[in-house]
Amino acid sequence: MENSKKLSGLGKGIEALFEDNTVDTSKENVIDVKLDDIKPNPYQPRHRFDAKALEDLARSIKNSGVFQPIIVRQPDPTVEAYELLTGERRLRASKIAKQATIPAIVREVNEEQMMEIAVLENLQREDLTTLEEAQAYDTLMTRLDLTQAQVAKRLGKSRPYIANYLRILGLPQPVKELLDDDQLSMGQARTLLSVKNKTDMVQLAKRAVAESMTVRQLEQAADKINGKKGVKKKKTVRKSPFVKASENQLQEKFGTPVAINAAPRKKGKGKIEISYDSTEDLNRILEILDVDLD
Repeated sequence: MENSKKLSGLGKGIEALFEDNTVDTSKENVIDVKLDDIKPNPYQPRHRFDAKALEDLARSIKNSGVFQPIIVRQPDPTVEAYELLTGERRLRASKIAKQATIPAIVREVNEEQMMEIAVLENLQREDLTTLEEAQAYDTLMTRLDLTQAQVAKRLGKSRPYIANYLRILGLPQPVKELLDDDQLSMGQARTLLSVKNKTDMVQLAKRAVAESMTVRQLEQAADKINGKKGVKKKKTVRKSPFVKASENQLQEKFGTPVAINAAPRKKGKGKIEISYDSTEDLNRILEILDVDLD
């Protein structure tokens, strides 16, 4: 297991999930488990694996074996059947190397812990794409009935950070594919969400890739598209550096456009406008504001 200091950036780390368990990890034994008896982790957020890297690892395993045991759980102690907790790459590479068994540690964990382990391991290794990371957060919220704040606390992230990733799931599928292929950045994806029409959004995304547009250029293109669709342009008012900085801070917190506008002829007064794209997005913002509508 990795050093606990390395895990401190994500909550308490994977080991914290075993703190309340009766398993004494200091006395765990490594056993050889048949590859055919191991099922993949159903909550594995990572869907893409580097084929060349797996081939390289397979050659190493074929020559020297697996040095670090994988971790599995055994749902029924009376049946030789296991579910993978950590070590997906080693398991896949061992299959490529045509190994019959793999060294493993069996741990007693429940479904909730299994899901968290799958997400934590990949986040700690930075193996997830932007879309996979967003889907992982959504899975934790849906399967465990958690709020954004609870997910953020468990993973050692800020709530706005989680919220920004979840908004990505609202992108049309063609845009998601460009994002998943690393042809679009997270910043570009967030900018595209400001385009109201989905068809326009897809076309702009393809154009952004073709023209290697920066986020700033994409913002300008999105503003033009929204203007063409009848969005009434407001009279430009020069804003102070303090107001601009405040807008940026609020936009980062809420993960959506925010405008601070001074009231005409009313010195010191004004209003703050927070944009949202859907009912789900509104609920997300209300949660950040800690507004209870029950």
